[in-house]
Amino acid sequence: MLGRIARHIASIAALVLIGGLLSATLVRMAPGFDSDERELDPSLNAESVHALRAEHAGENNILAFYSAYLRGAMHGELGVSHSLGQPVSRLLGERWPVTVRVAGIGLLLGWVAAALLAFVGCLWQRPLYHIFGGALSGAFLCIPAAVLALASVILNAPGYLAIAFIVFPKIYRYSRNLLGKSYALPHITAARARGVGEMRILICHVLPIAGPQLIALAGITVSLALGASIPVESLCGLPGIGQLAWQAALSRDLPLLVNLTVLVTLVTLLANSGADVMICMTRPRQG
Repeated sequence: MLGRIARHIASIAALVLIGGLLSATLVRMAPGFDSDERELDPSLNAESVHALRAEHAGENNILAFYSAYLRGAMHGELGVSHSLGQPVSRLLGERWPVTVRVAGIGLLLGWVAAALLAFVGCLWQRPLYHIFGGALSGAFLCIPAAVLALASVILNAPGYLAIAFIVFPKIYRYSRNLLGKSYALPHITAARARGVGEMRILICHVLPIAGPQLIALAGITVSLALGASIPVESLCGLPGIGQLAWQAALSRDLPLLVNLTVLVTLVTLLANSGADVMICMTRPRQG
């Protein structure tokens, strides 16, 4: 067991390191990386322009930059943002609570709405209800995340509602199909015929079958909520990690983008690993 945990931690660390390197490489190879909007300021003299270009001199060799970044990260130094002129560690420390609150509440609301709609649809077998649920989820699935974020701004609604609407259709469509297949199993039909209550069927028969896949879906939706936070925070003016990622992408801020990529990769892997652990913990109970 300890060896398995060690291998799993090593794989997470390797994926995080590879993700950071790929992010740095893609940003470095992006068109216009060497350009800086600040150089367009007519009030700058030649020395100021030369100083601005010198800031990116250490980023030309991506392997040397990433090696220096890793050495600094081991000592708690994550570098300095070129566009904002502040330490990256301070920026992340100030902004991550906003993203945790917005994405967390939005993810929770999306799960509650989708799970409730899916469970009611399985218990109340009405064609019109299934058409309503499918049309509702399909409509939100077709609307871009930026449009939902703009709608929340126009309607003066909190940003987490936009995230809830973004993740809702993905959760609902998968959980509806999964619960529908679980309720259609022969032993559940037999339990209903014998007069077993719906709540007991749900807890004792349906959830043990659909539970592991729902837990895996929960781990995946964490990354969906983080991705949705980028347009939502940017358009709603929320000072979180998503808005920081958008600003870093526009300014091609390599130190900031690498740290954000490492952070998002780490959170995604930890969420999926936590889901795997919970699935392993529930397997003995099913036996």
